[in-house]
Amino acid sequence: MRPLTEEETKSVFLKLSEYIGKNVEHLINRSDERYCFRLIKDRVYYISESLMKASTCISRDNLLHAGTCLGKFTKSGKFRLHITALDYLAQHALYKVWVKTSAEMSFLYGSHITKNGLARMTENTPQYAGVVVYSMSTDTPLGFGVAAQSTEHSQQLDPTGNVVLHQADVGEYLRGLEDDIF
Repeated sequence: MRPLTEEETKSVFLKLSEYIGKNVEHLINRSDERYCFRLIKDRVYYISESLMKASTCISRDNLLHAGTCLGKFTKSGKFRLHITALDYLAQHALYKVWVKTSAEMSFLYGSHITKNGLARMTENTPQYAGVVVYSMSTDTPLGFGVAAQSTEHSQQLDPTGNVVLHQADVGEYLRGLEDDIF
């Protein structure tokens, strides 16, 4: 487990800021305890400083995970968020989308959200902004994606046009992608 380099930190913060903007600062400077980002193999973990200090007594070979896995670096060096980051994205999200009950299962199977399935969208959502997808009935976060259209353009779209491009959803656990997550 090691701290992130300057380039890695910049890459992680840029990806997080697509979804939560300047609220990235709230992830580190929390009121309860200070948190930090650490790298184990190619995965980035969000971990409290007290847990990090306690985990230093475990050898590198034996330490598999510590904290919450936010994502991983690909072989090309890009940072990709995992669904395990959803709780933190949902707490601080700038832009939100609610899907109709009829479109929830489609999204949870990995499909994009069309205008038919869109129930509500945050005002002034720009195109290509990161959005957190919520269930309309239970108001729980289901996943996250990228806005394919701005709020204004999505109102003029045909019913089968994509409004949100799928990135990750909680259905990944059921589809057997946990090998990639953990």
